[in-house]
Amino acid sequence: MTTTAPDPTAPDPAAALAATAATLVGPPPPFDPELAAALRIINEVIPPGGFSLDAIDAVRQGAALENPSDEALARGGAFVIEERAVPGPAGAPDISLLICRPAGTTTPTAALYHIHGGGMILGTNRTGLNEFLLDMAQELTLTLVSVEYRLAPETPHPGPVEDCYAGLMWTAEHADELGIDPERIVVAGGSAGGGLAAAVALMARDRGGPALYGQMLICPMIDDRNDTPSSIQMAGLGVWDRAANESGWTALLGDARGTDGVSPYAAPARAVDLSGLPPAFIDVGSAETFRDEDVAYATRIWQAGGRAELHVWPGGFHGFDGLAPHTVISQDAKVARLAWLRRLLSQSG
Repeated sequence: MTTTAPDPTAPDPAAALAATAATLVGPPPPFDPELAAALRIINEVIPPGGFSLDAIDAVRQGAALENPSDEALARGGAFVIEERAVPGPAGAPDISLLICRPAGTTTPTAALYHIHGGGMILGTNRTGLNEFLLDMAQELTLTLVSVEYRLAPETPHPGPVEDCYAGLMWTAEHADELGIDPERIVVAGGSAGGGLAAAVALMARDRGGPALYGQMLICPMIDDRNDTPSSIQMAGLGVWDRAANESGWTALLGDARGTDGVSPYAAPARAVDLSGLPPAFIDVGSAETFRDEDVAYATRIWQAGGRAELHVWPGGFHGFDGLAPHTVISQDAKVARLAWLRRLLSQSG
């Protein structure tokens, strides 16, 4: 059989597909009316493309001021708060785990293993805890373990995800000491943390690690290619737009961003096989950059025979529930997440 060498002048199919998508994309979907009013105020502080590599230091300083204290996290004695330094990946520094145990429990609890958001470039293990996760942990009597991973660009891939996986391994191995049921650990994260949570679930499957009970992926950041119709539609709009997304992925991957061979442990949308994963909850706004990559991820889990619950919140911008928690749609999103987790934990297997 005769084979023909590829024509180097032929158009790149991926580039052609992206160009076609760009021409077919219509106007952006409208924001929810309540969220639109909030977004006008939010954008005065957080413009759509405000997370540039040049602005990292300033953004980090501002974000650090919002970290809750131990006293705030304890919620009047509902939780016992402890921070521990535990071994990181081989050859890497120790990592910090923030452990919030429900006070007065005498039997092992299920656990949320939390990975914070921040576009891969900012945040700590206290980021986002008081907005919703502790509400959920308090309601369902869960232990919450939140990992602090090294940030890009100072630590590119695979440093951040390996930190997260090392923290998960330590948590599972010390479950008895922590009062955790090792068979009921749910990994959870939002935005970049949602992407890292998805990657940790892939790693645990592939490495024979802890058998996770579930994965809660809130508007996860999972595709470095940044070329979906929703990323094109929402350019210059919302909170985390296409330019900000490019900055975050470039910080993590450098010149490899968007090229062939990017690891699924960096960008889970790159994974070929999504079978054998723990049940997933995935939600995202209809008016945000990550909409299409997240919908595709849920669809591919179903196609692989897996379990996934998908919510696309109409008119939701990125991180709407944390930035505008008073709105009806934000409250609905929180109710849906709590209901999924309650239902998951009530099942025997």
